[in-house]
Amino acid sequence: MAAAQYGPHRWSAGEYDSDHTDAFRGARFAVADLTATTFVDCDLSRVRIVDSWLVDVDVSGHVSNFVVNGVDGTAFVAAELDQRHPERVQLRGMRTADDHRAMWDTIERLWSDAVTRAERLPEAARHQRVHDEWSFVESLRHLVFVTDAWARRTILDEPLPYHPFGVPQSAYPRADAAALGIDLAARPSFAEVMSARADRMALVRGLVDALTDSELVMDEECEHLRFAVRDLATLEAASQGRVLTGSRAGRDRLTRPARPA
Repeated sequence: MAAAQYGPHRWSAGEYDSDHTDAFRGARFAVADLTATTFVDCDLSRVRIVDSWLVDVDVSGHVSNFVVNGVDGTAFVAAELDQRHPERVQLRGMRTADDHRAMWDTIERLWSDAVTRAERLPEAARHQRVHDEWSFVESLRHLVFVTDAWARRTILDEPLPYHPFGVPQSAYPRADAAALGIDLAARPSFAEVMSARADRMALVRGLVDALTDSELVMDEECEHLRFAVRDLATLEAASQGRVLTGSRAGRDRLTRPARPA
């Protein structure tokens, strides 16, 4: 990486691969060039950035007490997301079994719309990553894993709940995934993944229809829908000959079910 053109360069982004470490906890980067640095699944709580240039910065993840130049933008961001994605408001308002059933109706409808858009794309585009984040197919594979973890294992207590095409969180140890029967090297087609996804959607529908006034987690569905639809717009533009733009980060970290045993 080229050195910064100003000041004594004390740390250069790109020199270190710090995956799965706490090497930089409490660190101080002074007069450092962090241009084009990517932070994935990082805990940036209580980070303080002073007298720095933040231009064309894209932040995605759990945002709370996010202060920019003395202004807390958290409420604005949340309100804007709620306006763009009203299912978020519906999700927070769930109280009864009927609320859960209505929420699942919404999730089924929105995902059906997203899949219809994906079906118009070439097969390769459905597997294409936008800025190295999950492809549309990988997002569906992750939701297969989520359903297996929450519904088939936790609720139904099935002895072999995991589909081999499932994709766990990015930081999930590969050896642990293999022990669950998950094949991270698999490259299933869109049609194969949709078959597994349809089976899991039907499973959740059955559980929701039989639900009493107890809680069933659905926020994974809503959040991954938001990310998938966002990237569909990018892929659609690319398929029409326009340049890929936009990105997202950390989308598989918004909700963390307990690691399956």
